[in-house]
Amino acid sequence: MTGQPTDPGRTGAGRNGLRQMAQGASEGLHIDPNHYSPIVSTSRLASLQYAVSGWLYMLRYQKNTRIQAVASLAVLIVGLWLRISALEWAIMTVTVSLVWMAEFVNAAIEATVNLASPELHPMAKIAKDVAAAAVLLGAVASVLVGVLIFGPPLLERLLGG
Repeated sequence: MTGQPTDPGRTGAGRNGLRQMAQGASEGLHIDPNHYSPIVSTSRLASLQYAVSGWLYMLRYQKNTRIQAVASLAVLIVGLWLRISALEWAIMTVTVSLVWMAEFVNAAIEATVNLASPELHPMAKIAKDVAAAAVLLGAVASVLVGVLIFGPPLLERLLGG
């Protein structure tokens, strides 16, 4: 026994292994999306319109997004009332934005799964459940961040300290 690794993927690979990994990692750089998709926006204004359209779709058809809009407005009002610092605003902005983003990605995954698998399939359920869990994780984290930032000044205001 020479102390060398016994994993066949690690023996003697050295530079060849690194070269193969670099080649594999760069394969996607040669794929031109315009070649594979006829629906590619070349206009920045059109891209912005698509994004706004997506947001409006979410507000119209996704109940949880309307709840998030009310919660976001409440965060804004409470933050202004408590006069939180610029750093606290930055943290709250990032936190609220991450929850919005998770909800948007969740809806995109659900739509894609529905398109790819119109019939019920256990793996489609897993995809949807995991995407929803990501939103739940973000929402729970945002509540914790809100308690940490709003809690002390809110208690001080409410208790008159």
